[in-house]
Amino acid sequence: MRLPAEWEQQEFVQLVFPHENTDWREYLDEAIDTFVSIAKAIQKYQKVLIISKNLEQIRKRFPKKNNLTFITLDSDDTWSRDFGGITIEHEGKYLIEDFTFNAWGKKFAYEKDNQITRKLKLKGIFKGYSHKAIPLVLEGGAIESNGADIIMTTTTCLLEKNRNPKLTQKQIEKKLIQYLGAKKVLWLTSGALEGDDTDSHIDTLARFIDKDTIMYQTCDDVEDSHYEDLKHMEEELKSFKQLNGKPFNLIALPWIEPKYDGEDRLPATYANFLIINGAVLVPTYQDKNDEAVLKIFKKSFPKRDIIGTDCSTLIRQHGSLHCVTMQYPKLKD
Repeated sequence: MRLPAEWEQQEFVQLVFPHENTDWREYLDEAIDTFVSIAKAIQKYQKVLIISKNLEQIRKRFPKKNNLTFITLDSDDTWSRDFGGITIEHEGKYLIEDFTFNAWGKKFAYEKDNQITRKLKLKGIFKGYSHKAIPLVLEGGAIESNGADIIMTTTTCLLEKNRNPKLTQKQIEKKLIQYLGAKKVLWLTSGALEGDDTDSHIDTLARFIDKDTIMYQTCDDVEDSHYEDLKHMEEELKSFKQLNGKPFNLIALPWIEPKYDGEDRLPATYANFLIINGAVLVPTYQDKNDEAVLKIFKKSFPKRDIIGTDCSTLIRQHGSLHCVTMQYPKLKD
């Protein structure tokens, strides 16, 4: 049993579109434009599952329907990474583990989102995959897999009191090993972004790009409130070891100038990228370092196309590109 890495071949990517009853309502058209842009970028390379409460309105936005599947479902919000199914490989087959979603420790409404994976199964979307409900609160953005028996996560998220309050760190680690097939769990204790509602999801901070390489968000502005904490996180990453005892290769991502919505600092991060078949979608923020970060990705992923994706609207709801997507591994023939 193992949790496949994101760079492995994928069957499709899931997106749940914003609607008038979500927190996107004040700038709904802008938000939908961003989701359409993401879907069209993915559509060029692989299948996309588009879920919407107002499906006919969304369907009209896609003149080309190839590689697209449309499903009508209501939702509380749009964060597929966190309420989407987490797919493991077991004995040559794929099992979608439907973990409990409670909106990052009951911060927001979540009843509809928590049912989406089960409803997709009932609608036949997961044909070829097995499905199992898991009695553990866990979001996809909280874990990273190198595809080779190592899981990376953060203590501030998984030990947050409103997720699994009766479980200790040791007990949670045991469950991660049990459900995800890991042999080792790496716990970051540092790293946080202002405006982040997730209690420091790992996919905003540090990401595997191959089995022995980690890309991570840095801060080089000594005056910024993030500087010290992200320096501590960098030291932790340097101390992490692979199963063979060797340190990981590390690739630093440049800092993003502070972004605000009114007086609220927004959690902009370049670490929230999405790897798909043949390409990497990289979040950009109309920032001076956007061009520099795209060059880093081109060097790090020489065999994939690099697609910059403006996520300035997404971060107004305190998430980004990876947060609104969930990939499902390619079914075996």
